Amino acid sequence: MLRSRRAAWRATARVPEAPGPPASAWLILALLTAACGCAGPAPEIRQGRPGAVEEGNATYYARRLTGHRTANGERYDPGLLTAAHPALPFGTRVQVTRLDAGVPPVVVRVNDRCAGGRKIIDLSEAAARRLDMMRAGIVPVRLDVLGR
Repeated sequence: MLRSRRAAWRATARVPEAPGPPASAWLILALLTAACGCAGPAPEIRQGRPGAVEEGNATYYARRLTGHRTANGERYDPGLLTAAHPALPFGTRVQVTRLDAGVPPVVVRVNDRCAGGRKIIDLSEAAARRLDMMRAGIVPVRLDVLGR
């Protein structure tokens, strides 16, 4: 009988609803969410358009990955000038310029994928040596897309 009284009370009780945010607040929230979701690489980068530029941090592959398959099916060779990028099409040639040192830039070919986040590119050991980043590990770079 206690359950039925509670059920009856709940059915007849009118609890005022808390007012929600105004419609304009929902619109602003939706726009901010959409803007944050689009914060990945620019369309020019995703398409590999020549002349596209991206800046961020670079790292390099660990030696233990030698011989492992890359995302396009090749085997990783630390002696080749290759790289992994989260969005550039495979086969795209990219000029990588180290921003904090006066070393000459290096041209690499994208043949693998890497997670974005703190870095925009993972370089092969040969490319890392040319950019003198073996001790630093993570360095700021600029990527200039050259094409395929």
